[in-house]
Amino acid sequence: NFDIRLMAIVSVLVGLVVLMADWFRYSMWFGSFDDDRKSNLGAIIMVVGLVLAIVAPLFAMLIQFAVSRRREFLADASAVQLTRYPTGLANALKKLSSNKKQLRAASNATAHLFIVNPFQSFSFSKMFSTHPPIEERVKRLEEMGM
Repeated sequence: NFDIRLMAIVSVLVGLVVLMADWFRYSMWFGSFDDDRKSNLGAIIMVVGLVLAIVAPLFAMLIQFAVSRRREFLADASAVQLTRYPTGLANALKKLSSNKKQLRAASNATAHLFIVNPFQSFSFSKMFSTHPPIEERVKRLEEMGM
């Protein structure tokens, strides 16, 4: 499904957003604005730069996680095309998710490599998860089997 290519493009775009926010923040501190014009342009740019420096990386990261979650659904659909057995795939996901023990070897950097989310699920952390909820994946697989 060209996941590596898509995630590379998304990562570059996320990095570009973060880089632009950093550039804007540094230009705010080290740039010079003409104060002789008696305008508020410098203050407006400073406020906008500060807001972008705080918010842009967060939104970029959320977009990257959302794309990763959508790709999990596509991977499930591709697995159904390959195996022609959605019920078996749904049962396998149920079995994998039945173990509620958090893995010690997993980290945020390697979470996207697991079939199921290796961390215990909290309602707030779902927004920052690289995996969609197992219940939703199982539901979609079971709908494919009907």
